[in-house]
Amino acid sequence: MKIHILGICGTFMGGIAVLAKQAGHEVSGCDANVYPPMSTQLEEQGIQLCEGFYAADIPEDVDEVVIGNAMSRGNEVVEYVLNNNISYSSGPEWLSKHVLDQRWVLAVAGTHGKTTTSSMLAWMLQYAGLNPGFLIGGVPANFGLSARIGDVPFFVVEADEYDTAFFDKRSKFVHYRPRTAILNNLEFDHADIFEDLDAIKKQFHHFVRTIPGDGLIVKNAEDENVLSMLEMGCWSQTAAIHKTHDNDHGDDDWSIGKTSSDGKYFEVLLDGKMVASVNWELHGSFNRMNALAAIAAAQHAGVPVEVSCEALKEFKGIKRRLEVRGTVNEITVYDDFAHHPTAIEETLTAMKEVKGEGKVFAVLEPRSNTMRMGVHKDSLSNSWQQADEICLYQPEGLDWNLGDVVAQSKTPANVFSSTDKIIEHLLSEARGGDHILIMSNGGFEAIHQRMLDALQNV
Repeated sequence: MKIHILGICGTFMGGIAVLAKQAGHEVSGCDANVYPPMSTQLEEQGIQLCEGFYAADIPEDVDEVVIGNAMSRGNEVVEYVLNNNISYSSGPEWLSKHVLDQRWVLAVAGTHGKTTTSSMLAWMLQYAGLNPGFLIGGVPANFGLSARIGDVPFFVVEADEYDTAFFDKRSKFVHYRPRTAILNNLEFDHADIFEDLDAIKKQFHHFVRTIPGDGLIVKNAEDENVLSMLEMGCWSQTAAIHKTHDNDHGDDDWSIGKTSSDGKYFEVLLDGKMVASVNWELHGSFNRMNALAAIAAAQHAGVPVEVSCEALKEFKGIKRRLEVRGTVNEITVYDDFAHHPTAIEETLTAMKEVKGEGKVFAVLEPRSNTMRMGVHKDSLSNSWQQADEICLYQPEGLDWNLGDVVAQSKTPANVFSSTDKIIEHLLSEARGGDHILIMSNGGFEAIHQRMLDALQNV
């Protein structure tokens, strides 16, 4: 089959391209924004990329066009597909029909932590010798790519609640029909497509309705929104994860036991009893909860808890998730995808486990649709209080003024109109032992490498 993918450089659609290529299809695609790591991954797979959206780039003998959810009516290439009656589908629909059919799907859903937890889970299955397939919205360092077909039966998928396509406004994850599902957490996000929290809960419940009765839902019992959503109806087995053990917890409850001060060691408890321990390189309570959920899901697929914990010892993390980009003059630069107040706060809390005596300079680009709309501006300043200083980038076209948020901040905060000015400021302020944490869900004008280059030239 000859496939052309519209919006191929998005993390999800790029994964679809890799899966199609590995399945033996001839794959090409186009996108308006091409930047690593996805563009690099696609080129390494031998997939042809076209810059921009032009009808002329669609092969004349194409069998199917797979349309990403960033595409809309009025776009030249979309109109060409419709006017010429070319067979088309959404990414989730294509995935469901051509990859997930007859597989044991393990799906990871939630507002935060999907990429990390999916990566942990896929690695646990791999470590156990099961060679799973996977599609993840990032690049796990243990695999070096975001998607692969793998062996039957297991397939791990990052289950996104964002809408499917311009012609299918259901959340992506309703297409996946998992046997094992993780519900990490549930908050209001994606304000460009959801009116309120209840609208998101409704889509999550549609997802829950697709899970079989003998399937398993691993739920975050610390999250009231997850629990209230499940009260709308749950027909599957459940296992709960908790940050700490409590005697009131029920059966099949997982929790975190003793933890070292740097977070590199923690105990795994099942029904209050220690069943294994983890020694690893990650930090933060949110990562420990991610790991706990993955351990419970892997056990449902037949992986012993001890094996999953051993796998975590060799887990190398994910690109753009508190990723160390480099250290120059004893100043370490990190890249992180955080773009929601909760994720920002959790990431900065995790930094406390590694900061030592140095300062943490946080750099934030408010780039997501929800952030650009100003939905989270009232809670934003509270999210960065664990930093020693925050540098905010005010891009052109932002619908609100960052200065209003800075005025509410107890932590020193400054607004910058260019990344050059941010780099210049950090060069004058950062000292040996300090940490520069850069947070954005985009390329951010390659500020990470430019910062490292500038430090090298000091």
